[in-house]
Amino acid sequence: MKTEKQVSLDDTDIQILANLQNNCRQSISELAEKVHLSTSACHRRIKSLEDVGVVTGYVAKLSPQKLGFRAEFFVELSLATQGEEAFENFEKALRQIPEVLECYLVGGQYDYLLRIVAQDTEDYERIHRQSLSRLPGVTRIQSILSLRTVKPNLGLPIG
Repeated sequence: MKTEKQVSLDDTDIQILANLQNNCRQSISELAEKVHLSTSACHRRIKSLEDVGVVTGYVAKLSPQKLGFRAEFFVELSLATQGEEAFENFEKALRQIPEVLECYLVGGQYDYLLRIVAQDTEDYERIHRQSLSRLPGVTRIQSILSLRTVKPNLGLPIG
């Protein structure tokens, strides 16, 4: 397992990251004012955080419900074998299913944990039948319907 070297951050870096996580659309001058830096110094800090891989990208959070995805499922999957080739084939095929938002290789009773969105249970049945059950090496699928999100992902605990 490859481990990444942890980056050393000072209080200003932590403030910048917390502000970016909260609102990455704010201007650099707005952010600089909040963290008590000049605009150019703030820009250099952000660029440095990007260069060392602490900031890996910027995304918009979309409303699944407003886009018609009213159902969310967590899916536990087992493969017939745990060889490197089996994992590679499964993962390559899985990346082609757009409704799979996240996928984790896990230890325990199952091999993978997936988070999937669907329009409704009928749409999930289609995803299950036409995509998940056809993935290479899959021997067992357990689906769990999420009733509601209690604590959404609002970012990493910075500072």
